[in-house]
Amino acid sequence: MNSAPPLFDRTALSRNRTRAEKNALFLHYAALDEVQDRLSMVNRTFRNCAIVTSYPDVWSSAFPNAVFVTDNDTLSLDTACYDLVVHAMCLHWANDPVGQVIQCRRALVDDGLFLSVCLGGATLTELRAVLMDAESQVSGGLSPRVCPMAEIKDLGSVLQRAGLNLPVADSVDLTAEYQDIYHLMRDLRAMGEGNAMTGRLRRFTSKSVFERANRLYKDRFSLSSGRLPATFQLVCLTGWAPDDSQPKPLRPGSASASLAEALGTSETKLSD
Repeated sequence: MNSAPPLFDRTALSRNRTRAEKNALFLHYAALDEVQDRLSMVNRTFRNCAIVTSYPDVWSSAFPNAVFVTDNDTLSLDTACYDLVVHAMCLHWANDPVGQVIQCRRALVDDGLFLSVCLGGATLTELRAVLMDAESQVSGGLSPRVCPMAEIKDLGSVLQRAGLNLPVADSVDLTAEYQDIYHLMRDLRAMGEGNAMTGRLRRFTSKSVFERANRLYKDRFSLSSGRLPATFQLVCLTGWAPDDSQPKPLRPGSASASLAEALGTSETKLSD
């Protein structure tokens, strides 16, 4: 049987990243801030760290002794070797995100920490909407233009499927402002986040599609300043490799004190 083609074209993605400009990688620096903030709340010193990233220069100043690996389908991570693995801003480009997290889980020692920051489903909702409407109005059809990104609840379930304990998923929404839709698309290319979907349109798009999209963007989302907002959702995932020292949920009905006593109220039994 023929398997379905992968969602993302890794050759195109690599080409896009090669063209990225350092001064446009503000999302990666925002992700670095989120990682450092979360690590500051963990009462532990991590000695063996691995970072999965396509831009090691962004992360090397904060993690000078880390092992850096690219986000290939098969990660170059040694098994049970690291007490911290960071998957940095590339999980949204994975053809198999569950497989990526499982590989990171296998690379952790017992009670090691997995931490990931990636783009979530609320990213570029404005651009996605106006491109879809503009293309359908002008050409009568649709083509893949903004890559699909997982919702936070789905990304949270990935942690559990990978066998990580104490899973936590939360998000931070950032808003950037642009002069017009062309300014935004130029910035996306400079970030290395251009369209790399396997099913992307392989011919030039009519100029009228983008002109229509720009008008729709301004009509629907323009700020009082006249600039256009673009939403970027950073989803942060944390989970721990299983270890006997970790807290475990108690068996239902094993509590030794009642909630009513803790709240200083009387307990009312429900009728059968």
